[in-house]
Amino acid sequence: MCGIVAAAANNNIVPVLIEGLKKLEYRGYDSAGVAVIGNQGIERIRAVGRVAELEAAATSTQALTGIAHTRWATHGVPSERNAHPHISGNIAVVHNGIIENYEALRAELIEQGYVFTSDTDTESIAHLIESIQRTESDLFKAVQKACQRLIGAYAIAVIDQRQPNKIIVAREGSPLLLGVSDAGNYAASDASALLQVTRNMIYLENGDVVEMTPGTIRIEDIAGQAVERAVHVSALSADAVELGAYSHYMQKEIFEQPEALANTLEIIGGTKSIQPGIFGAEAASLLAGVDHVLILACGTSAHSGLTARYWLEAVAGVPCTVEIASEYRYRASVANPRQLVVAISQSGETADTLAALRHAKSLGQTRTLAICNVPESAIVRESALRFITRAGPEIGVASTKAFTTQLAALFLLTLVIAKVRESITGQQEQRFIEELRHLPVAIGKVLALEDNIKAWADAFADKHHALFLGRGRHYPIALEGALKLKEISYIHAEAYPAGELKHGPLALVDASMPVISVAPNDELLEKLKSNLQEVRARGGELFVFADADSEIQESEGVRILRLPEHYGLLSPILHIVPLQLLSYHAALVKGTDVDKPRNLAKSVTVE
Repeated sequence: MCGIVAAAANNNIVPVLIEGLKKLEYRGYDSAGVAVIGNQGIERIRAVGRVAELEAAATSTQALTGIAHTRWATHGVPSERNAHPHISGNIAVVHNGIIENYEALRAELIEQGYVFTSDTDTESIAHLIESIQRTESDLFKAVQKACQRLIGAYAIAVIDQRQPNKIIVAREGSPLLLGVSDAGNYAASDASALLQVTRNMIYLENGDVVEMTPGTIRIEDIAGQAVERAVHVSALSADAVELGAYSHYMQKEIFEQPEALANTLEIIGGTKSIQPGIFGAEAASLLAGVDHVLILACGTSAHSGLTARYWLEAVAGVPCTVEIASEYRYRASVANPRQLVVAISQSGETADTLAALRHAKSLGQTRTLAICNVPESAIVRESALRFITRAGPEIGVASTKAFTTQLAALFLLTLVIAKVRESITGQQEQRFIEELRHLPVAIGKVLALEDNIKAWADAFADKHHALFLGRGRHYPIALEGALKLKEISYIHAEAYPAGELKHGPLALVDASMPVISVAPNDELLEKLKSNLQEVRARGGELFVFADADSEIQESEGVRILRLPEHYGLLSPILHIVPLQLLSYHAALVKGTDVDKPRNLAKSVTVE
């Protein structure tokens, strides 16, 4: 990982490569590099750190053909010697993914006399292609044969100084798409990198190998059979990935949540009844007879699934299990062909979630649903049903609007399954639809509390640990709040069901351990109040997010922020917003890199 941009055009492509890398910065990286074919052959520039450093080093570089890369270290420490592109003889290669058999390839190539100058798995690809070219001079065929020997996940782009107008790209597991324009042809890991030059995109499938020149595109599968891939006009615009008037992308995306939710819920329009068809043409038949829901996800998406479990069991009356995707496929599980398998991912390319989905299908569980923010992504393509959240591009590494739109989608799924199972009345369904439609307005009222939350953030300036508490369907919200705080402020944070305090975590509580509690006015509020008293008795400082009609009172060591209204079953969608804002402002107080937290990547496309 983490980002590829390639260009073969009729004008200088270096600015396009650099700007493309800047648009991929949100994916996370530790070094960057570019290789172009110039008058003297391949010119390579690499830098550790930000793309801005690479840009400064490449100001005088011009070329018509080139490849570029941002790296997130998997094999070898972040350093210039490990940065892409990697060169072997006359070729240069960039690569996203992980080559699982690189050690065997490396040993074989060393025997052939190749000298390795990096610790990466990618350098094996470069030497392998170069070795094949000794008997197969055509770059396209050489890359095709090399791909047949690679085990693992990859997206690669290759140039050869002897074939100066040509770029070969290939994918297996890692995302890669093409951009098509009259000025030239392009490739990238993400459409956002190419919106500067075109909105016409070709989404490559696993096994595709592409020869790209300024005026032509040729696609074959790994076995050499010609394939056709449609050109799609991307719904994204260049403006959608600009920061605008906000200080950070995370702040922008927090405040975009009313619009994102409105767009996501537009599918129910003015209807008084929700139809299964919102999840796909086959939804009615596939959902009939579903007796269990299995949710597969990672990180923030897993927290949305944990929240949905409360809805699915309480409203639809269907049992639900939530599995961490990276764990699910490595344990013996009991297959159930009648269960609905739901894969949740912002990008739709999350390697662990995609692999878990495939594993579930291999066990004969074919009733699959993707909830995703990217309609052309692998998880969407490989699922029988799909719901596309319309959050728009999410640039900040810490997910915000993707989470709330996932929750909205999962509540819609709850209502559809409840209808199929006849678990709710028509009157209940209409009431839930009205509450969903009001969500954007309700979120807007919560966002108006930013100044109050900003004042709280100062209390976290010298803190190193924090504890989050929630009960019932708000426990996953506490989990998500803790994740947000640790991701961007580097404050160690844990979340517990409040009733578990006495079973261990209470030992941590003292005056230097802030305790953040989600305290809606629901059926568990009185129980929660007792848990909060346990914290105060140990000198802990409480930060409580309550509802307007909650009877919790502010006092010494107890700060209360009241949300404008109580929102019943949908309350988790409202209560996560102030936790997002608290994390954002705590990170500002700490002085951390809000949008690009250390060690993290936006799209985790390797296992």
